[in-house]
Amino acid sequence: MRFAPFGARDRPLDRRLPTQAHDAEPPAPVPVREAESALWHATQIAIIGTFLIAFCALLYFASTVFVPVTAAIIVGGVLGPLEKRLSEHRIPEWLFAAMVVLLMFIGLQIAAVLLSTSIIDWVKHAAEFSNTLQSKLQVFEGGLNAIHELQKALGAKSAGMSLDVAPILQMTAAFLTPTLAELLIFFATLFFYLLGREDLRRHLVMFFAERERRLQTLRIISDVEENLSRYFATVTVINLIIGVLTFILSWIVGIPNPAFFGVLAFACNYIPYIGPAFVIATLLAVGIVTLPTLGHAVWAPLFYLGMTTVEGNVITPKIVGTRLTLHPFVILIGLTFWTWLWGPIGAFLSVPILIIGLAIYDRMTPENEPKLPE
Repeated sequence: MRFAPFGARDRPLDRRLPTQAHDAEPPAPVPVREAESALWHATQIAIIGTFLIAFCALLYFASTVFVPVTAAIIVGGVLGPLEKRLSEHRIPEWLFAAMVVLLMFIGLQIAAVLLSTSIIDWVKHAAEFSNTLQSKLQVFEGGLNAIHELQKALGAKSAGMSLDVAPILQMTAAFLTPTLAELLIFFATLFFYLLGREDLRRHLVMFFAERERRLQTLRIISDVEENLSRYFATVTVINLIIGVLTFILSWIVGIPNPAFFGVLAFACNYIPYIGPAFVIATLLAVGIVTLPTLGHAVWAPLFYLGMTTVEGNVITPKIVGTRLTLHPFVILIGLTFWTWLWGPIGAFLSVPILIIGLAIYDRMTPENEPKLPE
């Protein structure tokens, strides 16, 4: 009489291990796995793209809040190392923050008075400027007549050339001037950011649990503040020299109100490409109206173009260094995007935002990553 092995009667048949190869589940075909992987990557890309579109829409529609807050954080990052040095000499943070806000408010008031005085003067003489500009542009009458004939053929109502300078100046001033709410948000954010910069920095570092992440975050914050301070200190000195030279140039050529053009050149040189182009166009327009001939009117824009070309391609890259030198294509794309998103303030903030992104990218990218062959 045969007996079953011990425990064999109590063991269910469905729990026995498979003894043959065909009992195991066959692996999925390779094309199916590749299709699932491609679908997963496409889903990830779609989710990231949707998030970026929604984030850009949020930045656009809430620009009244995001623009002054971003500007205040960038200015606070620029002044962070200076605040740290002064705190070592027992200067309290609240005093430094109050002095910064007060000095910036006074500077904006001086710039607003200077800008408004020039615009009011131009608006008063708008009709005279328009007539003078029309009379001096007689050299282009042949090409303009062809355009007028085309307008007549297409049924345009106005075939004559008429310039109304006053609405253009008023629209320009309204476009460039921030609202009172934005200024209040900017100054309040800047004051409280400088007041609690160290606490905010400590909380941001301690947000991560891993030690490596904390060190990486601390290095990123330090690099951002150092790069912003170095860039703005260098560019401010260069722009100050450009402004003084523009003032002297305008005074020598005979353009009225040369101090205005000096301040304009100083401020606009913070904006790549668009800022110098705006100064050149303004110098040319005012020169055509106020100077006796077109030849005299071209001197100031040409000299300014030469100065900014040498400064942007030779002087600034050598002083700032290769670490903060950005590719012109990247600058152009960033300038276009932030100008489209936030207007003139976005154009001013485009380069600092790129510098912040560059500092984050340098710290997030492993240094021991193998380099591709050239």
